[in-house]
Amino acid sequence: MTRLLKFSLIAFVSLFCLMYAAQNLVNLGPAYNFVLSVISMADHSAYPTSFGPALGGSFLTWLILAIIIGLEILAGLLAGKGAMDMWNARHESAVEFNAAKHYGLMGCGVALLIWFGLFSTIGGAYFQMWQTPLGSAALAGAFQYSMLNGLVLLVVSQPDE
Repeated sequence: MTRLLKFSLIAFVSLFCLMYAAQNLVNLGPAYNFVLSVISMADHSAYPTSFGPALGGSFLTWLILAIIIGLEILAGLLAGKGAMDMWNARHESAVEFNAAKHYGLMGCGVALLIWFGLFSTIGGAYFQMWQTPLGSAALAGAFQYSMLNGLVLLVVSQPDE
């Protein structure tokens, strides 16, 4: 039963990441505008000055958005591969099942890089996206997503005996 739970958690990480990538792709214009508003540090009144420069420009905005979506797809595909490997190893020895977790855990790790690294650290701390209502909502979501993916990483990484 524990193995099925771990498989299911990794399968949901895969779906989670791929659904966010798909939502960004079908809402490409709004996603572009959101990234542009974050990196341009527009409408910052609480901390109007930053230690680093605001960014802008069409190419850079598209590049950042492509990195975000690309990492969401990568995390989803890694977790999906991990879920398939775990499913295939569910009746195998503990050593084989533990080895089958590799790609699933990698998917969780990439998800953490997206929502903790990119959104919370770079978006929140550097670009101070918490200063706008839309940015603050995205930052709250990024915290939630980081915690969920981190929790799955911790649960699934526990060795099976």
